[in-house]
Amino acid sequence: MQAFTGETLSCGGSPDCFRVLGSSYSKVGGIPVALLGAVAYFGVFTFATFAAFGYARARVLLMLIVGAMFLATLWFLYVQAFVLHAYCRYCLFSAAIIFLLAGLVIAVPSSHEE
Repeated sequence: MQAFTGETLSCGGSPDCFRVLGSSYSKVGGIPVALLGAVAYFGVFTFATFAAFGYARARVLLMLIVGAMFLATLWFLYVQAFVLHAYCRYCLFSAAIIFLLAGLVIAVPSSHEE
């Protein structure tokens, strides 16, 4: 929201959060990473729903999008730890969710496998 409204985010008073969300790494080609993440999470929800109803192609797309999100998460964790030396609580929570999703995509077998 900060990228669109210019409002200050409530990060629990953490200056690290403001440093991360206000950095040049918070946008990709002028598009806020938060918006890309929201679109990706919507895609995960959509593909997971279709995969649950047995659509094999949706499972493949789910695996691809979660894989891309996992790689992006690793990159953003690296940036926070070694470039910015600051951590965003929202980003860390999102990273935990992505690690969980990646684990589920790997661990839960397709219902059509034999």
